[in-house]
Amino acid sequence: MADHLSLVGADADVAVEQMYAAHWRQLVRLSALLVHDQQAAEDVVQDAFVAMHGRWSRLRDPEKALAYLRQAVVNRSRSALRHRAVVERHVRTSTTHETTVEGPSLGGARRDAVREALGRLTERQREVLVLRYYLDWSEAQIADAIGVSRGAVKPHASRDSAALRELLGDWWEDPS
Repeated sequence: MADHLSLVGADADVAVEQMYAAHWRQLVRLSALLVHDQQAAEDVVQDAFVAMHGRWSRLRDPEKALAYLRQAVVNRSRSALRHRAVVERHVRTSTTHETTVEGPSLGGARRDAVREALGRLTERQREVLVLRYYLDWSEAQIADAIGVSRGAVKPHASRDSAALRELLGDWWEDPS
């Protein structure tokens, strides 16, 4: 699906409807990878679209609306994670949490290990790795979404991959 829709001159209703149809799934997937919760991700994306609709008349360059939405989704996902952390601190019923692996699937165990290791990285590390390797975004798209320069994305990805490798230990090795 193309990143570019012709939105110049479109009113808010038409523009948001077109962008929603073209990019909803991609943006929900982005948020879900960051917040690890499908329903929360859908809420985050919905809120980003509502905010963009309300600010459409003040948007300087309608051609950058998708970049605005991506950044809004990343920022709102960060806020959702911060809110969740505060709630968990106050509602915590157990001091230990064990991750269990259902069934004998090595793929499931590996996926669980990666998910758990991603959760132990910093928010920025997790964002860069998810955008780069799970969503296969370009350096420019990542830079726009997380608010860094394009040149900073590659070193971030390299350092963040090294941190993930360290956390995964034996799981990191390629099974092939």
